[in-house]
Amino acid sequence: MVAFPPCPPEALAAAEAACGGTVDLKELTNRRGSAVWKAVGPEGTVAVKIGYDDGVAATLREATTLAAMGLAEYEAVSGSYDGGSWLVTPWFTGPSTWAVFTPTREGTGGREAALRGGADLCRSVADLHASGWIHADLQPSHGIHTPAGVRLIDFAWSWREGEEPVSGFSGGIVHLMAPELAAAVARGDGPVTPTRSSDTYALAGVLWTCASGGWPLDYKAAGIDRKAAGPDGVRDAIATGRLPFAPAVWPELQDALRPALAAVPEDRPTAGELAELLLKVEP
Repeated sequence: MVAFPPCPPEALAAAEAACGGTVDLKELTNRRGSAVWKAVGPEGTVAVKIGYDDGVAATLREATTLAAMGLAEYEAVSGSYDGGSWLVTPWFTGPSTWAVFTPTREGTGGREAALRGGADLCRSVADLHASGWIHADLQPSHGIHTPAGVRLIDFAWSWREGEEPVSGFSGGIVHLMAPELAAAVARGDGPVTPTRSSDTYALAGVLWTCASGGWPLDYKAAGIDRKAAGPDGVRDAIATGRLPFAPAVWPELQDALRPALAAVPEDRPTAGELAELLLKVEP
């Protein structure tokens, strides 16, 4: 396990300014050169993220993206320290999409709430697309379900339509990568350009994973040993667009998701249309 780095004084000072005084720091995650804390103070709560080693550029990118978006609910403070970069953002209170679906995965109910939560996540992605942005790294933990609606997080790879592709982007988490992105990465086209359609593919994959606990494609049925193939081999298989879907554990929901997981981008619904499909599913 990688030791949790200390919180830089500059980031700590920014967190204390935002929270109205001394904060308690709770370690949350530390991986791939990015560490995150929850900072709780007398007048508020924020998230503190630092980038070090390979994570410096990602934290800087996310800070730049949040500033360009200009959304009040994502008001952020950022900077650099000796050895890395830091970012302080509002703390969104609520469960992740993965947590919203936990009762359904455990077979204890909650399907109606999961469908509402899934539709809310789709609408949040649709709103992002309407503003001209692509998230490009949707994952089960990247949507927080607050009383005011779903708030997306982790914008390090997000891209504004019409601008140059983000240098170094390689398609996101491989199991949620749309076939056209996987094919572009396999060809060495980089930097790869995400689209609204590839976001919708990942969105449907996230919801499939949250409902079933497994990835949406059935590698075993396709004769693929994931360990032997490695990430590149899995990616190349996804690029064919011919892998079968994993067995359904909630057929009605997963049938609604299948169109968004189509191999051909033009055959997929939009994120907003996917929300409507989910609301038609019987709990």
